Amino acid sequence: MPGTTADLLAQTVVAVREAGSALRERFGGVVRHRTRDELMAALAANDEAALAVLRPHLTDLRPGARWVEDELAGGALPDGEWWVVDPAEGNVNHLHGLPDWAVTATLVRDNRPVFTAVHLPLTGETHTALAGGGAHVDGRPLRVSGTASLGLGLVATSQARPDEDEAVVRRVGSSITAMLRDALVVRTSVPATLHLLDVAAGRVDAFWQFAGARADLLPGALLVTEAGGRVSDAEGRPWTPASDSFLAAAPGVHAEAVTTLSR
Repeated sequence: MPGTTADLLAQTVVAVREAGSALRERFGGVVRHRTRDELMAALAANDEAALAVLRPHLTDLRPGARWVEDELAGGALPDGEWWVVDPAEGNVNHLHGLPDWAVTATLVRDNRPVFTAVHLPLTGETHTALAGGGAHVDGRPLRVSGTASLGLGLVATSQARPDEDEAVVRRVGSSITAMLRDALVVRTSVPATLHLLDVAAGRVDAFWQFAGARADLLPGALLVTEAGGRVSDAEGRPWTPASDSFLAAAPGVHAEAVTTLSR
């Protein structure tokens, strides 16, 4: 068994890459579906293929860590260690023949991410972050952008999950309208994790989301923080998995983004 946290992260990288290979073999054209049940079955089949690789690997690495079974679940976790895994982040993109999907695994201790590994099977890139140890892509350090004005910023948001309640839907719509007025360009697409990789790499200046799942936000929260960015809720308060909003931004645009989202 790996002896240090860095060793654990290195072995987690092996696991997400192997799971990514399993998903890459399943990737191709659009998976046709005529009903919601058929779509959900196809999504579940992808999850199962990746979990068949991830679960035994990660359980062996940290036998005492519990497992979050639902990657769409939100809210705080009970104290202790947990594996927060999204076996096919952006699964719906995978089924539609789109390239924006990944495999993620994050070790969380007392609701704080210890480390994360995010693998993009189609590019071969693996993004990692270790609390207090920086953020990297394939060993190269990541750094958020130096943009100092939201008016010059490329910003992004994402739909947290299907079938959100009406209040969340309205909040999302009004926030996009506000950002369209204040930011240079607004991107809207799923999944959240890939936007957060872009924030950590300095390609996108801010990302926000309302509601949201732990598996969507914890990996990117650690990556952005370790790359020098700021993570909060939309009102600028400290973010936790129990928060009802999320904002990750370069330091130079964070305050303006909070102002825009708080209107």
